[in-house]
Amino acid sequence: MTENQRKILEMLSQNKISTDDAYRLLNVIESEEGGHESTVKTEPGSKSKPKYLRVTVLPNADNEHAADVDRVNVRVPMSLIRAGMKLTSLIPSEAMDKVNEALRDKGINFDVRSVKGEDIEELIEALGELEVDVVSARGEKVKVFVE
Repeated sequence: MTENQRKILEMLSQNKISTDDAYRLLNVIESEEGGHESTVKTEPGSKSKPKYLRVTVLPNADNEHAADVDRVNVRVPMSLIRAGMKLTSLIPSEAMDKVNEALRDKGINFDVRSVKGEDIEELIEALGELEVDVVSARGEKVKVFVE
């Protein structure tokens, strides 16, 4: 473990930074020390190809150390999303009809058959701009973003 990694973990244990911040800092350090391209945006306007879709739910500051508080940290590789999109071609037409009908029932006018393989990269590139931050009434922080 490097000195920088140790400092980041100490700041995390002292609640000076959030787990999200610690994760991002550790990724930056890893990419700098390993000579790999960073998956984290380090400066405004810089774009890197997204590798993961991330969803986190963190408790409010008052409950951060409580044992009965839910914490969520999901990291989905974009390669899994690509594979899932490609698998739509294997869905039987009867199942696609049911999916489309269910989407229409929810007010979403979208035909699953319209998804093409060449659209996947455009969709993933568009996800690179995605960032959703929500603070619940109980003070929980929900974040959805790509890295």
